[in-house]
Amino acid sequence: MPQLDSDLLRTFLAIVEAGSVTGGAARIHRSQSATSLQLKQLEAVIGQPLLARHGRGVVPTPAGERLLPVARQVTGALDAALAGFRTDEIAGRARVGIAEDVARGVLADVIAAFCRAHPRMELEVHCALGDDFEGALARRQLDLAVYEVPEIGPTQERLRTERLVWMASRDHDAARRDPLPVAVFDRACWWRDVALADLSATGRAYRTVFTSESGIGVRAAVAAGMAVALLAESAQGEDLIALPEIAPARPSHLVLDVAIDARSAATDALCAAIRGALGQGPIGSSHWS
Repeated sequence: MPQLDSDLLRTFLAIVEAGSVTGGAARIHRSQSATSLQLKQLEAVIGQPLLARHGRGVVPTPAGERLLPVARQVTGALDAALAGFRTDEIAGRARVGIAEDVARGVLADVIAAFCRAHPRMELEVHCALGDDFEGALARRQLDLAVYEVPEIGPTQERLRTERLVWMASRDHDAARRDPLPVAVFDRACWWRDVALADLSATGRAYRTVFTSESGIGVRAAVAAGMAVALLAESAQGEDLIALPEIAPARPSHLVLDVAIDARSAATDALCAAIRGALGQGPIGSSHWS
Protein backbone atom coordinates (compact mmCIF):
# COMPACT_ATOMS: atom_id res chain seq x y z
CA MET A 1 0.00 0.00 0.00
CA PRO A 2 1.40 3.47 -0.89
CA GLN A 3 2.66 5.50 2.06
CA LEU A 4 3.20 9.20 2.66
CA ASP A 5 6.86 10.13 2.96
CA SER A 6 7.66 13.02 5.29
CA ASP A 7 10.45 14.20 2.99
CA LEU A 8 7.96 14.52 0.14
CA LEU A 9 5.57 16.37 2.45
CA ARG A 10 8.33 18.84 3.34
CA THR A 11 8.96 19.46 -0.35
CA PHE A 12 5.24 20.05 -0.92
CA LEU A 13 5.13 22.53 2.00
CA ALA A 14 8.20 24.38 0.74
CA ILE A 15 6.62 24.85 -2.71
CA VAL A 16 3.30 26.02 -1.27
CA GLU A 17 4.96 28.45 1.14
CA ALA A 18 7.20 29.88 -1.58
CA GLY A 19 4.41 30.00 -4.16
CA SER A 20 6.56 28.35 -6.84
CA VAL A 21 8.62 25.24 -7.52
CA THR A 22 11.73 27.37 -7.98
CA GLY A 23 11.23 29.13 -4.65
CA GLY A 24 10.46 25.84 -2.91
CA ALA A 25 13.63 24.28 -4.29
CA ALA A 26 15.68 27.15 -2.86
CA ARG A 27 14.10 26.65 0.57
CA ILE A 28 14.99 22.97 0.76
CA HIS A 29 18.38 23.40 -0.97
CA ARG A 30 17.57 21.10 -3.89
CA SER A 31 17.61 21.61 -7.64
CA GLN A 32 14.38 22.56 -9.38
CA SER A 33 14.32 19.25 -11.28
CA ALA A 34 14.75 17.22 -8.07
CA THR A 35 12.02 19.23 -6.39
CA SER A 36 9.64 18.72 -9.32
CA LEU A 37 10.37 14.99 -9.25
CA GLN A 38 9.53 14.78 -5.55
CA LEU A 39 6.27 16.63 -6.15
CA LYS A 40 5.35 14.16 -8.91
CA GLN A 41 6.17 11.24 -6.57
CA LEU A 42 3.86 12.68 -3.91
CA GLU A 43 1.07 13.25 -6.45
CA ALA A 44 1.47 9.64 -7.58
CA VAL A 45 0.98 8.46 -4.00
CA ILE A 46 -2.06 10.72 -3.48
CA GLY A 47 -3.47 9.90 -6.90
CA GLN A 48 -4.44 13.52 -7.64
CA PRO A 49 -2.74 16.77 -8.70
CA LEU A 50 -1.76 18.81 -5.65
CA LEU A 51 -0.75 22.10 -7.27
CA ALA A 52 -2.11 24.17 -10.14
CA ARG A 53 -0.46 26.97 -12.08
CA HIS A 54 -1.55 30.49 -11.08
CA GLY A 55 0.07 33.45 -12.83
CA ARG A 56 3.81 32.92 -12.55
CA GLY A 57 3.51 30.57 -9.60
CA VAL A 58 1.42 27.72 -8.21
CA VAL A 59 -1.45 27.32 -5.74
CA PRO A 60 -2.85 24.20 -4.02
CA THR A 61 -5.64 22.32 -5.76
CA PRO A 62 -8.59 21.16 -3.60
CA ALA A 63 -6.60 17.96 -2.92
CA GLY A 64 -3.57 20.08 -2.04
CA GLU A 65 -5.65 22.16 0.40
CA ARG A 66 -6.74 18.92 2.10
CA LEU A 67 -3.17 17.69 2.33
CA LEU A 68 -1.74 21.00 3.59
CA PRO A 69 -2.80 20.76 7.28
CA VAL A 70 -1.82 17.08 7.34
CA ALA A 71 1.65 17.88 6.00
CA ARG A 72 2.12 20.65 8.55
CA GLN A 73 0.93 18.46 11.41
CA VAL A 74 3.13 15.50 10.43
CA THR A 75 6.32 17.51 9.82
CA GLY A 76 5.68 19.67 12.89
CA ALA A 77 5.23 16.58 15.08
CA LEU A 78 8.42 15.00 13.72
CA ASP A 79 10.40 18.20 14.29
CA ALA A 80 9.03 18.55 17.81
CA ALA A 81 9.85 14.91 18.59
CA LEU A 82 13.42 15.32 17.39
CA ALA A 83 13.77 18.51 19.42
CA GLY A 84 12.56 16.61 22.46
CA PHE A 85 15.32 14.03 22.09
CA ARG A 86 17.85 16.84 21.80
CA THR A 87 16.69 18.71 24.90
CA ASP A 88 20.14 18.71 26.47
CA GLU A 89 21.52 20.56 23.44
CA ILE A 90 18.92 23.33 23.57
CA ALA A 91 20.31 26.23 25.53
CA GLY A 92 20.88 29.92 24.98
CA ARG A 93 18.79 33.02 24.42
CA ALA A 94 16.31 33.97 21.73
CA ARG A 95 14.42 37.22 21.16
CA VAL A 96 10.94 36.52 19.84
CA GLY A 97 8.39 38.94 18.38
CA ILE A 98 4.72 37.94 18.49
CA ALA A 99 1.80 39.91 17.11
CA GLU A 100 -0.35 41.00 20.07
CA ASP A 101 -3.58 39.28 19.06
CA VAL A 102 -1.77 36.04 18.23
CA ALA A 103 -0.05 36.11 21.62
CA ARG A 104 -3.45 36.11 23.33
CA GLY A 105 -4.28 32.76 21.76
CA VAL A 106 -2.59 29.39 21.65
CA LEU A 107 0.89 30.77 21.04
CA ALA A 108 1.23 32.04 24.62
CA ASP A 109 0.72 28.47 25.86
CA VAL A 110 3.24 27.18 23.30
CA ILE A 111 5.92 29.60 24.49
CA ALA A 112 5.27 28.74 28.14
CA ALA A 113 5.41 25.00 27.44
CA PHE A 114 8.64 25.44 25.48
CA CYS A 115 10.28 27.21 28.42
CA ARG A 116 9.21 24.45 30.80
CA ALA A 117 10.52 21.74 28.46
CA HIS A 118 13.84 23.54 27.91
CA PRO A 119 14.85 25.17 31.22
CA ARG A 120 18.29 26.11 29.85
CA MET A 121 16.65 28.24 27.17
CA GLU A 122 16.04 31.93 27.86
CA LEU A 123 13.33 33.64 25.81
CA GLU A 124 12.79 37.37 25.52
CA VAL A 125 9.29 37.87 24.09
CA HIS A 126 8.10 41.15 22.57
CA CYS A 127 4.36 41.61 21.89
CA ALA A 128 3.36 44.36 19.46
CA LEU A 129 1.18 44.97 16.41
CA GLY A 130 3.94 43.43 14.31
CA ASP A 131 4.36 46.16 11.69
CA ASP A 132 8.03 46.68 12.57
CA PHE A 133 8.96 43.04 13.14
CA GLU A 134 10.44 42.65 9.66
CA GLY A 135 12.69 45.66 10.28
CA ALA A 136 13.63 44.42 13.75
CA LEU A 137 14.69 41.07 12.25
CA ALA A 138 16.81 42.84 9.65
CA ARG A 139 18.44 44.94 12.40
CA ARG A 140 18.97 41.75 14.46
CA GLN A 141 16.89 43.17 17.32
CA LEU A 142 14.78 39.99 17.06
CA ASP A 143 15.80 36.43 16.23
CA LEU A 144 12.40 35.26 15.04
CA ALA A 145 8.88 36.63 14.81
CA VAL A 146 5.27 35.59 14.16
CA TYR A 147 3.15 38.26 12.51
CA GLU A 148 0.67 38.96 9.70
CA VAL A 149 1.53 40.28 6.25
CA PRO A 150 -0.45 41.10 3.07
CA GLU A 151 2.08 39.24 0.89
CA ILE A 152 4.59 36.52 1.79
CA GLY A 153 8.24 37.52 1.45
CA PRO A 154 11.15 35.23 0.50
CA THR A 155 12.27 34.65 4.11
CA GLN A 156 8.77 34.22 5.54
CA GLU A 157 7.14 30.84 6.14
CA ARG A 158 3.36 30.81 5.91
CA LEU A 159 1.61 29.32 8.94
CA ARG A 160 -1.95 30.03 7.84
CA THR A 161 -3.96 32.39 5.65
CA GLU A 162 -7.20 34.15 6.47
CA ARG A 163 -9.38 36.49 4.42
CA LEU A 164 -10.16 40.07 5.44
CA VAL A 165 -13.80 41.01 4.82
CA TRP A 166 -15.81 44.19 5.34
CA MET A 167 -18.60 43.46 7.83
CA ALA A 168 -21.59 45.06 9.55
CA SER A 169 -24.10 44.02 12.18
CA ARG A 170 -26.95 41.90 10.84
CA ASP A 171 -29.47 43.60 13.16
CA HIS A 172 -28.46 47.27 12.74
CA ASP A 173 -28.39 49.80 9.90
CA ALA A 174 -24.78 51.04 10.16
CA ALA A 175 -24.05 50.01 6.56
CA ARG A 176 -26.87 52.28 5.27
CA ARG A 177 -25.93 55.45 7.17
CA ASP A 178 -24.46 58.50 5.49
CA PRO A 179 -21.68 59.22 6.17
CA LEU A 180 -20.68 55.62 6.74
CA PRO A 181 -19.58 55.01 10.36
CA VAL A 182 -16.29 53.09 10.49
CA ALA A 183 -14.26 51.30 13.18
CA VAL A 184 -10.49 50.93 12.70
CA PHE A 185 -7.32 50.16 14.62
CA ASP A 186 -6.06 53.22 16.52
CA ARG A 187 -2.41 52.67 15.58
CA ALA A 188 -0.57 52.45 12.31
CA CYS A 189 -0.82 48.96 10.81
CA TRP A 190 -1.41 47.61 7.34
CA TRP A 191 -4.96 46.47 8.19
CA ARG A 192 -5.84 50.09 8.99
CA ASP A 193 -4.10 51.33 5.84
CA VAL A 194 -6.01 48.83 3.67
CA ALA A 195 -9.33 49.74 5.29
CA LEU A 196 -8.86 53.46 4.70
CA ALA A 197 -7.69 52.84 1.11
CA ASP A 198 -10.81 50.75 0.43
CA LEU A 199 -13.05 53.52 1.77
CA SER A 200 -11.31 56.18 -0.28
CA ALA A 201 -11.66 54.06 -3.42
CA THR A 202 -15.46 53.85 -2.99
CA GLY A 203 -15.82 57.63 -3.05
CA ARG A 204 -18.41 57.31 -0.29
CA ALA A 205 -18.38 59.73 2.62
CA TYR A 206 -17.34 58.12 5.90
CA ARG A 207 -16.27 59.05 9.40
CA THR A 208 -14.27 57.15 12.01
CA VAL A 209 -16.50 56.64 15.05
CA PHE A 210 -14.54 53.95 16.92
CA THR A 211 -10.89 53.02 17.29
CA SER A 212 -9.28 50.14 19.16
CA GLU A 213 -5.83 48.63 19.54
CA SER A 214 -7.19 45.10 19.04
CA GLY A 215 -9.47 43.15 16.74
CA ILE A 216 -11.67 42.27 19.72
CA GLY A 217 -12.61 45.91 20.26
CA VAL A 218 -13.25 46.55 16.56
CA ARG A 219 -15.49 43.50 16.30
CA ALA A 220 -17.45 44.53 19.40
CA ALA A 221 -18.17 47.94 17.85
CA VAL A 222 -19.44 46.29 14.66
CA ALA A 223 -21.61 43.78 16.53
CA ALA A 224 -23.16 46.61 18.56
CA GLY A 225 -24.17 48.42 15.38
CA MET A 226 -21.86 51.39 15.92
CA ALA A 227 -19.85 50.95 12.75
CA VAL A 228 -18.70 48.77 9.85
CA ALA A 229 -15.14 47.46 9.74
CA LEU A 230 -12.60 45.34 7.91
CA LEU A 231 -12.31 42.10 9.93
CA ALA A 232 -10.89 38.62 9.60
CA GLU A 233 -13.43 36.22 8.11
CA SER A 234 -13.19 33.97 11.19
CA ALA A 235 -14.79 36.81 13.19
CA GLN A 236 -18.02 36.79 11.21
CA GLY A 237 -20.47 34.62 13.16
CA GLU A 238 -24.25 34.82 12.87
CA ASP A 239 -24.44 38.40 14.17
CA LEU A 240 -22.37 39.91 11.34
CA ILE A 241 -22.86 40.09 7.58
CA ALA A 242 -20.30 40.68 4.82
CA LEU A 243 -20.27 43.92 2.78
CA PRO A 244 -18.66 42.97 -0.56
CA GLU A 245 -19.91 46.24 -2.09
CA ILE A 246 -17.21 48.17 -0.18
CA ALA A 247 -14.29 46.05 -1.39
CA PRO A 248 -13.53 42.40 -2.26
CA ALA A 249 -11.99 40.11 0.35
CA ARG A 250 -8.20 40.05 0.52
CA PRO A 251 -5.73 37.64 2.20
CA SER A 252 -3.84 38.13 5.45
CA HIS A 253 -0.99 35.67 6.01
CA LEU A 254 0.33 34.67 9.41
CA VAL A 255 4.06 34.03 8.90
CA LEU A 256 7.06 32.76 10.82
CA ASP A 257 10.20 34.74 10.02
CA VAL A 258 13.75 34.04 11.25
CA ALA A 259 16.58 36.58 11.09
CA ILE A 260 19.57 35.87 8.88
CA ASP A 261 22.28 34.01 10.83
CA ALA A 262 19.89 33.42 13.75
CA ARG A 263 19.46 29.70 13.02
CA SER A 264 20.54 27.41 15.85
CA ALA A 265 19.35 24.25 17.61
CA ALA A 266 17.41 26.51 19.98
CA THR A 267 15.64 28.58 17.32
CA ASP A 268 14.98 25.47 15.21
CA ALA A 269 13.32 23.78 18.20
CA LEU A 270 11.20 26.86 18.91
CA CYS A 271 10.18 27.11 15.25
CA ALA A 272 9.15 23.44 15.33
CA ALA A 273 6.98 24.08 18.38
CA ILE A 274 5.33 27.08 16.71
CA ARG A 275 4.70 25.14 13.50
CA GLY A 276 3.18 22.27 15.45
CA ALA A 277 0.76 24.64 17.18
CA LEU A 278 -0.11 27.05 14.36
CA GLY A 279 0.41 25.02 11.21
CA GLN A 280 -2.83 23.05 11.44
CA GLY A 281 -5.17 25.50 9.71
CA PRO A 282 -6.86 28.77 10.74
CA ILE A 283 -6.55 29.85 14.32
CA GLY A 284 -9.92 31.01 15.46
CA SER A 285 -8.47 32.72 18.51
CA SER A 286 -5.76 34.68 16.75
CA HIS A 287 -7.68 37.96 16.72
CA TRP A 288 -10.86 37.23 18.55
CA SER A 289 -10.20 35.29 21.77
